[in-house]
This record gives sequence, C-alpha cells and structure tokens, in this order.
Amino acid sequence: MRLSRFFMPTIKENPSEAQIVSHRLMLRAGMIRQSSAGIYSWLPLGFRVLQKIEQIVRQEQDAIGAQEMLMPTIQPADLWRQSERYDAYGPEMLRITDRHDRDMLYGPTNEEQITEIFADAAKSYRDLPRMLYHIQWKFRDEVRPRFGVMRGREFLMKDAYSFDLDFDAARRSYNKQFVAYLKTFARLGLTAIPMKADSGPIGGDMSHEFVILAETGESEVACHRDLIAADWGNADINTEGDLQPFIDSFTDKYAATDDKRDPEAEKALGDDLVVARGIEVGHIFYFGTKYSKAFKAVVAGPDGSDVTAEMGSYGIGVSRLVGGIIEASHDDAGIIWPEAVAPFKVGLINLKTGDDACDKACEDIYRQLQDAGIEVLLDDRDARAGAKFADMDLIGLPWQVVIGPKAVAAGVVELKNRARGERQEISADAAMALLTA
Repeated sequence: MRLSRFFMPTIKENPSEAQIVSHRLMLRAGMIRQSSAGIYSWLPLGFRVLQKIEQIVRQEQDAIGAQEMLMPTIQPADLWRQSERYDAYGPEMLRITDRHDRDMLYGPTNEEQITEIFADAAKSYRDLPRMLYHIQWKFRDEVRPRFGVMRGREFLMKDAYSFDLDFDAARRSYNKQFVAYLKTFARLGLTAIPMKADSGPIGGDMSHEFVILAETGESEVACHRDLIAADWGNADINTEGDLQPFIDSFTDKYAATDDKRDPEAEKALGDDLVVARGIEVGHIFYFGTKYSKAFKAVVAGPDGSDVTAEMGSYGIGVSRLVGGIIEASHDDAGIIWPEAVAPFKVGLINLKTGDDACDKACEDIYRQLQDAGIEVLLDDRDARAGAKFADMDLIGLPWQVVIGPKAVAAGVVELKNRARGERQEISADAAMALLTA
C-alpha cells in the first residue's frame, strides 16, 4: 500500500478528550474517529489491526472444535423475559420498539439466543457436546463511556457457548476454552493472567477473567511471578487430553485483583509476589443449567431419560484488545505493534520522493516485499523526512526500511526495529532476507 493513497488522517497534537494512552494514540494515528459518545468508526489502519486480532481469536476457537456462526444484533425482548434477565439486566441494555410495537433490544450478549437455537435443534445425547461461537458487534449503554475503545458502548466481541451432557463434560469444555484463551493472548504478544472472578449478570458459579499487565491498567493486580513468566504461545498442550492437572497447577498460584486481594497470602509469597496494573480482556463462565432450564434445552440421555444441557459462555473483547495491546506496548513516540497484529509488517520510507535513484530503489524493494507476501506501507509522500519518521513511529509498524540518496549511493538501506529501536545499515538483499525469514 502507498501512503499517498492510504486514508490515514494522523493528528500531530494530543486530542483533549483522550484521557489514556491507547485512546490518544488511536486518534492520533488515524485508526478511529468518534461518531458519538462511546461509538467509533474504524478507519483503514485500525480496521486492519481489528481484523488481525479477530483472525487469531477465530483460529484458536476453531482449534478446540468450536464452530463459527453468526447471530443477530437485534433480539426480541421476549427471549430475555423467558430467562428473567430483561428487567434484571439494568439500564445498560438498549431497549427499543419496532414499528409493530414489539419490544426489542440491541444485544449485549447472546446466551438467550443461542440456547433457544440449540434447544430447538438438539434431541439426543448424541447431539452433545457442542461448542458454538460468533464474532459480532454488541452494545451496552455505559453511563459514562470513556477511554476510547476500552470502555465504549459499541464493541466487537467473540462470544462462545458450550453445551454438554453433565458437569464433567462441561468442565472439559471450560478447560479447553481456558487453554485456548492463554494461547490466544500469547499469540497477540500479551501475557494474560487468569483470575477467579464474579459472574455478574451472566450468572453461574465458576468464572475466570483474563487480565493483561499494563502500567495504565484499570485495576491493581497481585500474583505469583510464575504467572507472568509463562510462555503459552509455545506451549504444547493437547486440548483433547485431561487438562485438569494443568489448569489446577496454574490456578493454584495466587492471583487476585482489587477487593479480592489477600494481604496474608501476599505476605507469604515474599519475593515471588508481583504487584502491577492490569486490564481485563476476556472472561469465561460456567453456569450449569441456568439458561437451558429456562429454554427447555433437554435431550434424551443414553438411558432414555431427559437430561438438561450444562452450559458455559466465553467472551473476548476483540475491539477492546486493540486498546489493550497499545496500553501494554507503546513508548513516547507512539504505538509498538506485536508483529502478529501489526497493520503492516514493514514501513518503507522514501526520504527523497522524486529522486530517480531513491524512487527506483524503493520501488524495487516494495515489489520484492509484496511478491514475498509481506505487508508493506510505502511512504511515498512529498513530505519532510522528520514528518515521515514521526508518522512511522506513531503507527508502530514492527520494521522500518529507510532509503535516502546517501544510502542509495553506498548501496545500503537503513533497517530499524521499532520495538528495540535498533538501527543498522545493510544491503537491500540482506534486509530482504531478514524480513522474509
């Protein structure tokens, strides 16, 4: 992509309405623009990141046997009345009436919808287990939307739902999601710490929230240092085997946030205690038959008796993760994207657009990178070198290749790693070999 043709309206000054780093940098980098309070348009740069995160989430769900579908954003109120959540959910639910005076709502979650679908289709224990998910926009009418996409009213979410024959099977589904979440966040370049959590309006009595560490996090987190050092991205975990020992060894280590912290337990940890700030990016729940009873999700068991399906739900804030990653990975100059979610892998900077030698050198590398399947953003604008460097640091692409008249004359390019800040002058062929390795 050529930057001269790419819609990326950057802002030099910090927007006055942005209170936290991710909101500030997303606005400045031209990733989002506010439509109304807590509702944003995703511009091309931001949308590319959103899609990268969504795809990683999808791949890890598919890997544990979850099947993707898509449910509507607008749901009938009668569904929620059947589960007795319509009035209980509170003013965060956007309630609307259609032209036929039917009560509707913009769904904040989909337990009712998916349970009705399953109850209508499943008849036998042979129809279990099932794990279904979708990635869809939600709406919760926050009283004080703030912090950009971190606490907006409209947001993109992956929500999955499991249906099982009994508690043991339901726990296996829960454990699969637990591991899938650890691996998902690791692939996003994040260390996520699972913490026992309240179930809130979802209901249920087994729940974990996943928290990533960031200096500007919304909560104070205390945990055993082993939970921070774990490398789940490279962990070889067979999700078809017995995951319980692994889950137990993980959750037995101390981890708590805010009012759940235990001073005595923390004192006992000594040097193994880590206290930091954290951001919630995922939440998983087991709630048994809370919804399956309400919607009569009953199947014939192996002995012919009626069995009410055991359920769980599993959410990841896809759009919230964009802000969360920035909160965890930035510096004074701008965003530092992990390579897996960067909108482009390489930023190619032409320091003297219009110079025949510079133009040719840039076009050659641009074509080679594209032919190698590397996503590259070529800054071919007629702009000052300082402005080009500033914009490239601001948008945080993992690699920068800089080409100017002196470099062309010397037969080299300057290669910069954004995260480490390291610069080196090497041949174009060496740069290509490194970037395509």
